Amino acid sequence: MPDDYILCFLRGILYVMAAQTVKNFKTLAGALAGLYGRNVRIARTDRLPSGGTNKVYGLYLTDGTHIFMKANTRENAGFFAAEVVCLEAIASTEKVGTPKILCTGTDPGEQSGYSFLLLEYIEPCCPVDSYWKTFGHELAELHKSDCSGFVRGGKYGFIADNYIGAAEQINNARSSWVDFYRDCRLIPQFRKASHYFTSTTQAKITKLLDRLDSYIVEPGRPSLLHGDLWSGNVLCGPDCRACLIDPACYCGCNEADIAMTQLFGGFPEEFYKAYDEVNKLQPGYNYRRDMYNLYHLLNHLNLFGETYLEPVYSIINEYV
Repeated sequence: MPDDYILCFLRGILYVMAAQTVKNFKTLAGALAGLYGRNVRIARTDRLPSGGTNKVYGLYLTDGTHIFMKANTRENAGFFAAEVVCLEAIASTEKVGTPKILCTGTDPGEQSGYSFLLLEYIEPCCPVDSYWKTFGHELAELHKSDCSGFVRGGKYGFIADNYIGAAEQINNARSSWVDFYRDCRLIPQFRKASHYFTSTTQAKITKLLDRLDSYIVEPGRPSLLHGDLWSGNVLCGPDCRACLIDPACYCGCNEADIAMTQLFGGFPEEFYKAYDEVNKLQPGYNYRRDMYNLYHLLNHLNLFGETYLEPVYSIINEYV
């Protein structure tokens, strides 16, 4: 058995063990006591802006510690369990920064209770001149790292299903990237959005799915993807290095992550030049980019409504 296969297999085992050993507490007070001692309390709570499905807070503790908390309903505790797995996967590669995971938990609260995830608080910093170049190199190295330890029974997928925003993201393993992208990304979203489409458009969608191998290509290798890589999910930390948050990880084609960075405005050009220095994109990426962003636009259509219908129609008509 090749040494690199053994190393990847062992890394996969260690990653699973790490994700499973994150502590889960039955109350927020119990979590703080378990992490910082029985006398530590919350001195101040700051509600922070969030574009996602969770409420987010900065907690200042009586011992001077500043931590970050995400909260949701008790029924949605699975959001945070899935996020832990994703953060641990990225961290295990040691290629790019992620916040340290402190714990997960639930709290009965005063009414229906809530679930929570506590993370290291990343104090934001203004990027220095080298920030985007360094981040481009780091993301390229993440995408080049061996991710076979994160998939069982195939090359593309992930060790568990997770979430893209509030939507479940299916990560069943496939040996082909085209099959995975069709079966686990586009088809579930098209099914949810079927009521938006006329019979003519439905016929175009069928053709698009049948001909998907004409629009995207098999990559040279699978890559561990962040999965939801827009500017709001990258922070510049106090070390002036990128820190990835809110991942929706899976093993797929690196172009899918790069395409997502360009969906809502894009990153500075030096980021893309730096990425290409380390992990050059295959010829024809610009043609395939919209096909990858179709998944995210469909997801936004299903989550937020018909504001996103026109760009979805535009991409379908672009290819079919």
